Amino acid sequence: MASPVDTSVKHAYSSMTGAPAIGGTVGSLIGALDAFLVNGWGAKAVDSAVISNGICRLNFASGKSAAEAHAVITVAGATPSALNGEQKVTAVANGWVEFKTDLPDGSVTGSISFKMAPLGWEKVFSKTNVAVYRQTDPASTRTYYRVDDTNAQYARVQMYESMTDVDNGVGPAPLTVSGGYYWHKRSSGTGSSYWVLAGDSRGFYFVHGVGALSGPASSGNNALLSHFMGDFNSYRSGDAWSAALTGITDTNYNNVVGCIFCNSSSAGFTLKRLAHGLGSAAQCLRRVFGDVGSRSGNDPTLGAFPSSVDNGLHLSTILLTDGVNSVSPRGTMPGAYHCPQSGALAAFGSDVAITKGQGPFTGKQLLSVQIGSPSTGNQGVGFLDVTGPWRS
Repeated sequence: MASPVDTSVKHAYSSMTGAPAIGGTVGSLIGALDAFLVNGWGAKAVDSAVISNGICRLNFASGKSAAEAHAVITVAGATPSALNGEQKVTAVANGWVEFKTDLPDGSVTGSISFKMAPLGWEKVFSKTNVAVYRQTDPASTRTYYRVDDTNAQYARVQMYESMTDVDNGVGPAPLTVSGGYYWHKRSSGTGSSYWVLAGDSRGFYFVHGVGALSGPASSGNNALLSHFMGDFNSYRSGDAWSAALTGITDTNYNNVVGCIFCNSSSAGFTLKRLAHGLGSAAQCLRRVFGDVGSRSGNDPTLGAFPSSVDNGLHLSTILLTDGVNSVSPRGTMPGAYHCPQSGALAAFGSDVAITKGQGPFTGKQLLSVQIGSPSTGNQGVGFLDVTGPWRS
């Protein structure tokens, strides 16, 4: 591995320089997913580079890059060649980015460039404003995910066991919503929205603002919705069906059904199959330590944040049950955490913030963002581990 630290988890958000726009236009979600999952984005040519005291600095005079601290970039064209590949950014400025390296001190030569690293998924089928994505990781379920982005205000998303082309396949899910879940992009109009994408080679979260006040630079203090596509971490050894898809069940953008950080209903949570592997897709329930019907960060189960005992932030894993008729946990959502405390929004703010973890999260960086229904005041904060790894 080119980097001395783990780079398996990548994240991006709309306020990064040159980030793809997602909003009220046909095809905008697919454009961003192509960049985040498959191709990378924000390419930047490097004028010079040097390694000193375990830090490599890439210099450029062309203006600020897309990279921010804790993000992952892909470096190309450098000599020594061991510098090429994925690197986790430690610091940025208008004219440089830095990352850790085990290589010895000295200058770096070559026609060097870097870009924001993609997750390493593939786009297996496509037609105008419709795409099918799949993981390439051999440890994954290799599930097919179809995204129909032909509507300006929302996309429709489905999960398939196999596909022969962009429109046809076996085992489409969810079975409860004809045409797939809704991933809303904008409540109205053609404006661009605030968004966060975070994931690894097996699954990712799409956290997105849809309200009229939401814009690429800020959520406008409008809550974001949160959805997931990919593999969860199953408790069953060798689980070949541990894929999930979540989303809204109708055209109402204020609906928090399928929201990773908010919802207790099974309506927006679909498993590829139950643990026994028989039959077809099934709905499941989200479970946390706390009030499953409350928003993360606005859940009074453990009192207010910060805790009166240790001034701490307390977080719970998010579990999925093995279907709606079972209370047995099938597995956990990778890298996502529910906060069973109230008042967290006032401390962490409505836009992206990255906080250094403590206690059981020592060594982790946690990304927080406001979540909930875009048109209500009952809001919370969701937390994503952007350090990784998400899988053992």
